[in-house]
Amino acid sequence: MTNEKKESLNFIEQIIEEDINNAKHGGRVHTRFPPEPNGYLHIGHAKAITLNFEIAQRYGGKTNLRFDDTNPTTEDTEYVENIQKDIEWLGFQWEGEPLYASDYFQQLYDFAVKLIQKGKAYVDDSSAEEIAAMKGDIGVPGKESPYRSRSVEENLELFAKMKEGAFPDGAKVLRAKIDMGHHNLLLRDPVMYRIKRDRHHRTGDEWCIYPMYDFAHGQSDSIEGITHSLCSLEFIHHRPLYDWFIQELEIFPSRQIEFARMNVSYMITSKRKLLKLVRDHHVTGWDDPRMPTLSGMRRRGFPPMAIRTFCNKAGITKRENLIDMGLLEFCVRDELNKTAPRIMAVLDPLKVVITNYPEGQTEQMTVVNNPEDESMGTREMPFSREVYIERGDFMEDPPKKYFRMGPGRNVRLKGAYILHCDDFVKDAETGEVKEVHCTYYPDSRSGEDTSGVKAKGTLHWVSAAHARTAEVRLYDRLFSDPTPDQHEGKDYLDFLNPDSLQVLDRVYVEPNVGELQPGEQFQFLRMGYYCVDPDSTADHLVFNRTVTLKDGWAKAQKKG
Repeated sequence: MTNEKKESLNFIEQIIEEDINNAKHGGRVHTRFPPEPNGYLHIGHAKAITLNFEIAQRYGGKTNLRFDDTNPTTEDTEYVENIQKDIEWLGFQWEGEPLYASDYFQQLYDFAVKLIQKGKAYVDDSSAEEIAAMKGDIGVPGKESPYRSRSVEENLELFAKMKEGAFPDGAKVLRAKIDMGHHNLLLRDPVMYRIKRDRHHRTGDEWCIYPMYDFAHGQSDSIEGITHSLCSLEFIHHRPLYDWFIQELEIFPSRQIEFARMNVSYMITSKRKLLKLVRDHHVTGWDDPRMPTLSGMRRRGFPPMAIRTFCNKAGITKRENLIDMGLLEFCVRDELNKTAPRIMAVLDPLKVVITNYPEGQTEQMTVVNNPEDESMGTREMPFSREVYIERGDFMEDPPKKYFRMGPGRNVRLKGAYILHCDDFVKDAETGEVKEVHCTYYPDSRSGEDTSGVKAKGTLHWVSAAHARTAEVRLYDRLFSDPTPDQHEGKDYLDFLNPDSLQVLDRVYVEPNVGELQPGEQFQFLRMGYYCVDPDSTADHLVFNRTVTLKDGWAKAQKKG
């Protein structure tokens, strides 16, 4: 391997290649993605998913999907099902069947018994508040529990009774016996098991004691033979405890490696805070297109490959940083520009009457589906005497360099004819222009133009007689501040963007759009990228704006 190739590797790849070269674990690479099923996956999870699956693929390895379901209070089968759906949508497939920490409850219990037998764990009757007080603080040693000196026999008996349900919730816990003076507070006799009688989504009422995350997580990795346990940076201080359990239990030495989590501007990735948005109805649900969840981004029309590209462009680092949401939107635009067919839609309609076009006549105009990909072919669009254009494409008294429609000016309708604007009609009460009158040049049909007439501007349009009406939801960023949850003394809800959703209920789209299915993505010519919403029906079309053609948000912020 060349030095140039080595320098291009991120630090995790360097570690893995070193392990392979040293034949560690027989050169095997086995990763895992271990979500807790207590919410929907978000953009931060997308980075972890992409990293774990792509690293394993690159080195011919495997990736497990394992649900960290050790807290029955917050977990639900709904979350399990949606997590699987999101991973498959991103284009990844885990090894074998999904796994669960609950698969290992008996084995984890046996591990705990082994630590008790070695004198490395004890049952503590102290309350949660008392245990917290005993922990001490940074630079202040903790105090040993009065129950720390219980005999092995007594601890084994009490732990067995905890399992049998002999004690009420919170009455006792099992703690590891490590060092109450350790500089790392997580090693000051951490709690391994607690009594909790909530019904588990998989095991029901079989268990009334559940392992804590720090005990279950590392041991589950070990049980599965995970070679490289990739975690976000907040777990770096947990690694010594992770290693202590492995050493004391003498089990497979899975290695934890930490990387910086995905922080994206104008987004939050706390599942607790996202759940509050849902429960308090600030959004319509976990899949609201404004949410940073994968289901929300899917509903908004973000292509999965764009999200993967974004994760790779953001890179793998050891230091926390803030990624500009504009990069994600760029990746979405770049992907959709190549893959999305073009459709004509008029969001703010203004009627144009072509006075010299025969009444009742209809022509079919051939338009290209995607100029970036000729293989996508063409389609036919009906053209008639009355069409709709965007209201913003007409001015009563346009300036010299205005190349759209105005009195006395020529403009081409995309794929159709050149029109000459003759006059317009205003509403007597509002003064608003309600209709524009034009004439067309019969010899100026697109692709067959022999008129010799020049037109500098080209507009999109739809036939008034054939257009379908639709509802369009214009989504923008949910928060008005790039770091809404990092302002001291303020709640992240204070930064909710009041203009994050605008609904247009009188939009006209070309008739071809009715053939599209929910989730399909396309470009409204000149207006942005959109997708069909699941709410859409044959009688009521609903479209979501995925992203604008250009970064209008950034420009607006600079002007402000």
